[in-house]
Amino acid sequence: MAKLYYRFGQMNASKSIQLLTVAHNYEEQGKKVTLFTPSIDARYGYGRIASRVGIAKDATVVDDKTDMFAIVERERPDCVLVDEVQFLRARHLEQLARVVDDLNIAVICYGLLKDYRNQFFEGSQAAILWADQIEEIKTICAHPNCNRKATMILKLKDGKPVYTGDQIEVGGNDLYRSVCRKHYFHPNLETLS
Repeated sequence: MAKLYYRFGQMNASKSIQLLTVAHNYEEQGKKVTLFTPSIDARYGYGRIASRVGIAKDATVVDDKTDMFAIVERERPDCVLVDEVQFLRARHLEQLARVVDDLNIAVICYGLLKDYRNQFFEGSQAAILWADQIEEIKTICAHPNCNRKATMILKLKDGKPVYTGDQIEVGGNDLYRSVCRKHYFHPNLETLS
């Protein structure tokens, strides 16, 4: 029986490489996989899912008009994998729930849970609401003298922490750091540079 999985973690928690590994495992067994990535995230190229370790795959781009259910119904893969699910709309997660329920195809979504303001993304909140199974992918705090679990995202602009502003500004380690709650509020910036 198919399920809708939501696997979330902070930045640098290995979400994309895990997605690419799952895709490889399916394809190695001769099975078909449909991959989706949001249009807003083109850091590694438009329609590319990439890991920081250098592995990448092409994916179908999702924008506000995309009907994910229709695409999957047409392609009939054995599994659907979604990267950066936090950037999707709630209706996209409803479509993915229909993929599981109506087409009996497993869907595994990967993404962040919260933004740098400690607020849910629309896609993350919808993933929590619709998922059959929620799994955390853990990583440690970016502070050099801390081994706590990273649970927050710290945004840095011009070397200073930012806690307010627009929710979405796509970036990597140049803009965001995964930190524990203590270092979110007391980042000790000279050691994070």
